[in-house]
Amino acid sequence: MTKEEYKKKIKLLKKWAEAYYTKDNPLVTDEEYDKLYKEIEKFEDKHTELADPNSPTKRVGGEVLDEFVKAKHIQRMWSMEDVFSEDELDKWLQRVYKNVGITQLYCEPKFDGASLNLIYEDGRLKQAITRGDGVIGEDVTHNAKAISSIPQNINYDKLIEIRGEVLMPKDEFERLNTDRAKKDEQLFANPRNAAAGSMRQLDSSITAKRELVFQTWGIGKNSLKYKKLSDIMDFIYSLGFNKPPKREVCQRKEDIEKLYQEFIKQRDSFSVMLDGLVVKINDISLQESLGYTVKYPKWMCAYKFPAIEKMTKLKDVIFQVGRTGVVTPVAIVNPVNIEGVIVERATLHNFDEIKRKDIRINDTVIIIRSGDVIPKIIKVQTNFRNGSERRVQRPTHCPVCGSELLDEGILLKCQNLLCEARVVNSIIYFASKQCLNIEGLGDKIVKLLYDKKIIKSVLDLFKLKEEKLLQLEGFKEKKVKNILKSILNIKGVDCWRFVNALGIEHIGEVASKKICQKFGSKILEISKEELLEINGFGLEMAESFLDFIKVNKELILKLLDIISPKEPKKINIADSFLKDKTVVITGSMSKPRDKIKETLEKYGAKVTSSVSKKTDFLIYGKDAGSKFEKAKKMGVKVISEEEIIKRINFGKNDKG
Repeated sequence: MTKEEYKKKIKLLKKWAEAYYTKDNPLVTDEEYDKLYKEIEKFEDKHTELADPNSPTKRVGGEVLDEFVKAKHIQRMWSMEDVFSEDELDKWLQRVYKNVGITQLYCEPKFDGASLNLIYEDGRLKQAITRGDGVIGEDVTHNAKAISSIPQNINYDKLIEIRGEVLMPKDEFERLNTDRAKKDEQLFANPRNAAAGSMRQLDSSITAKRELVFQTWGIGKNSLKYKKLSDIMDFIYSLGFNKPPKREVCQRKEDIEKLYQEFIKQRDSFSVMLDGLVVKINDISLQESLGYTVKYPKWMCAYKFPAIEKMTKLKDVIFQVGRTGVVTPVAIVNPVNIEGVIVERATLHNFDEIKRKDIRINDTVIIIRSGDVIPKIIKVQTNFRNGSERRVQRPTHCPVCGSELLDEGILLKCQNLLCEARVVNSIIYFASKQCLNIEGLGDKIVKLLYDKKIIKSVLDLFKLKEEKLLQLEGFKEKKVKNILKSILNIKGVDCWRFVNALGIEHIGEVASKKICQKFGSKILEISKEELLEINGFGLEMAESFLDFIKVNKELILKLLDIISPKEPKKINIADSFLKDKTVVITGSMSKPRDKIKETLEKYGAKVTSSVSKKTDFLIYGKDAGSKFEKAKKMGVKVISEEEIIKRINFGKNDKG
């Protein structure tokens, strides 16, 4: 990198840093920011005489906004050194061991939120200050008092700074952005920025309306006498602050790596965003002997998770026709690697989404892929536009069969029942894992069977012959026998799976379970009034279900005769203490989560992912973490897994 190139790149990094830290509106992904940051940091290390004194690599956070009163931290709030691979972690550990010897390391999840410093004196919350530049931040005490997980009073009367992250749960983030979209307001890019934006409200009533969580991770000024960080944190949590879902004291790199991989596997199941594992020396005296660099402590690092957000180019938009005829726009992007998966497509949901986000062909976009969720575009980087971008045109005719589309505003629909896409996709859905789970009948095989005119509807699946399938290329005897056996095995499947497999618009897994629990397999005899009596059913759902039954009655009768779905076990929900109750599950369970969820729903419960004022019960297993602590603070009734299994298994459907 030349001196001139450095000047250009430092100017760009400053712009990105201001957008991220000060305006809560990132211009690029964390990965892109970190990449440029590391590049500049490397140059500055080699050419110290050329380094810009105001470089973001020398700063801890962002500028303080003028609208807020400035406040000084008693002790500086430091940033952390980031490591991005096992090799980088090993190098960090070797530096530590070289200076202080092999020692215990305190490990906990790194929460992706907005840092906050709480100052307590005489047992009362005296002040709350954002990180700011690490020395001076913004006084947001009035907003901190609106967050239920921040204690107003603690059982400790000496001066202490307690530090942590303000987080916004993922489901609250989705609710907030949905609400902002309806009001035509700018959307938050991610939960971290939503949390930061919620803390920077001059009107604290706005903060109070948003479900925010405070997660403690450390302390500043204090007079505690503990010698281990793990003991300090035990004390802090005893004062009423949220515990992390898991934390460990490790001695070896292998133990750290094992914990790191565990969190990566579980990160999608947590209600809040995690972006790494924090590793700190556990011995306080060794922390002090190692000291600090200009920017961060030498005794701690953040072992960052692989990025789930990537920046790429939107090359084109194509249109797919689903089993109900709905035409869905799909983004074709330059291939990017997200967590080992090469992503080339991202869902655009509908045309309102395209309009709301102002998505254009040739745009630079940020896409996210989390777990098994279909990749989606979360933000358009309008600052990268160069004039070559083109607006997405709404199609007027079906891209598969060519028939004229029905335009319903948000949705476009192909009305042709014989459209190949509708037929093929309905069979694929019918055989899918979440429906009848016919092993061996994946997308490609269904498409092949349709193209070869072997099947034309779901009924034809039950007419498949071994000799016909053996004529197809690549179909060996074992493969054919397994497919035919799998089709036979769906006879007697659970009723809700059968209803779900029909692919009725607005009727998914939860609705299918409710219908079958109340009516069994007698789905052809249900009236609109009876459907509307089901908790959570609206007019749109009821009419969609009845319209489908009316049009496809003959087909359903034939399928019922062939499959003979199993009637659900009758449970007297009226007497169930779980009826119409909102339930949250947390901790490690002895049975699979989906099985527990299914059982709770059978007894009338509504299972959600995060604890709120609307939660009636929290069911906990081993290693229950922050959700358990939050439930107790909010007065939510907590029930152990053993207790709930006992009450359900023995039919003790008392009023609880």
